Amino acid sequence: MRPAPTVKQSPQPSLSSYLYNRRTKTKGAYTPIPKSSTVRVALLLPLSGPSAKLGAAMQNAAQLAMFAFADDRFELLVHDTRGTPEGAIDAVGLAIGDGAYLVLGPLLRASVRAVAPAARAANVTVIAFSSDKSVAGQGVFTMGFHPEAEVERVVAFSRSRGITRYAVLAPDDEGGRKVVDTLQKAADFHGVMVSRIEYYNQYSKDFSGVVRRLANYDERRKALLVQKEKLKGKSDEISKRALERLEKLQTLGDLPFDALLLADGGKRLQAVAALLPFYDIDPGKIRILGTGRWDVPGIGAEPALVGGWFAAPLPKARTEFERQYQEVYGEKPHRLATLAYDATALAAVLARAEEGADFRPSALTIPSGFYGRDGIFRFLKDGSTERGIAVLKVLRHGFKVIGPAPETFEASFN
Repeated sequence: MRPAPTVKQSPQPSLSSYLYNRRTKTKGAYTPIPKSSTVRVALLLPLSGPSAKLGAAMQNAAQLAMFAFADDRFELLVHDTRGTPEGAIDAVGLAIGDGAYLVLGPLLRASVRAVAPAARAANVTVIAFSSDKSVAGQGVFTMGFHPEAEVERVVAFSRSRGITRYAVLAPDDEGGRKVVDTLQKAADFHGVMVSRIEYYNQYSKDFSGVVRRLANYDERRKALLVQKEKLKGKSDEISKRALERLEKLQTLGDLPFDALLLADGGKRLQAVAALLPFYDIDPGKIRILGTGRWDVPGIGAEPALVGGWFAAPLPKARTEFERQYQEVYGEKPHRLATLAYDATALAAVLARAEEGADFRPSALTIPSGFYGRDGIFRFLKDGSTERGIAVLKVLRHGFKVIGPAPETFEASFN
């Protein structure tokens, strides 16, 4: 392992360094890990099972962070969770038995819940990769991308651009309901309204019915046909011109919303979005909104999403990481690989502290936060993570930042 570079404090974080701030001295009997001791940190990932490919990518990212930031005393203990709660329990037991001072991972919500009791009993802090806030607290931190913050950000931005009426189309699962709940709360806060809410079965292969309902397509289609029939019986010039205009329309009547939030990603998002123009929800008139799940290459291949806005960490912050990863491993990293990189880098930096490694929650929850490969972030006292989030516009090939991410946090938080 090559020597780690010096990490410097900076009020303006740059991509070439990892920002961290030393904790202030606090009262208590805690004794930092002696500088002469080996600092063992466990990394719990699904290296087998359905998520094995993602687990391998995160392990690769962690190794890159090791070479960049760790010294010779830092030891990363990798354990396979098998992608199951039972496997996670076995993995955390091995990690604690091996003398891990800190646990990074696991990835899945159920696995985080499973490891929490053993970690708390051993007084070992956990930095998990889940995006679910409900598993955080009491020494467990979640480093994932929280959709609630992304929804709030995109609503605040769109409200500042004059949008006041919203609709949402979401999968009928816990994640979808969470997005809808957050949208309603954000709407109340910003003084706007949510006029339509539609859910769909996440296992469905056909989303035409729910999109048709959302568009109020049958009533609007009927209104058009009725109006055309009335005009056909008239011979005056005005009626003829009006009929000509109606011939170009698919429906008649405005929708009760100016923006539509699509609370999904991947193939389901593409399938739903493709149906919007078919049922006369015109992306040229209705602003399509999304969350960080849109932050994937090639999303602009679906024409209905081009021009849409979504909230996510600034892509520029991870550019160098992606270049380095591809250079070393010969392929592009999974979008979530940065979580493992940042967690490992942070652990390595804290392990090099002058007074000895300190992984207590008080060392992690510094108000000024950290700068990683997804921009600035900080752990809150409830165990969740706050991030600097940008608003991006989908282009045919790539994204355009239209709402910059903050470069610093407020001086304090609750």
